[in-house]
Amino acid sequence: MYTNVWNKYLPVIKILLKRSKSGEQQLAINQSDFEKAGLAKKTGNKFSLLFRNGKVDNVVIASPVAAELASNLLHDDNVKVLFAEHDYRIAMNTKYQLSIAQVEREEKKEIQARQLSHA
Repeated sequence: MYTNVWNKYLPVIKILLKRSKSGEQQLAINQSDFEKAGLAKKTGNKFSLLFRNGKVDNVVIASPVAAELASNLLHDDNVKVLFAEHDYRIAMNTKYQLSIAQVEREEKKEIQARQLSHA
């Protein structure tokens, strides 16, 4: 249902995933794109996706908008490469603003914690 909407934004999302290395990135999504796809204005679509080790790390079944974004991203070969290298948090607020941030991998945190405890 929302695949076409996400396909429209996928090229920009891929650029923002790469840029997120230097800090959180924002993308304003056109609300009317979702309305045309059948999403009612009042329902909103706030969600947060966490991608760890190339997979979605949280449950998104309750949000078809989030589930279809995750599916589109995971089926793109260029995004798969990015997700294999880094973890990301992608969230959308009720104002249809998508935020994309690279998050530190758990393994790196554990290694750093061990190094600090041995110092």
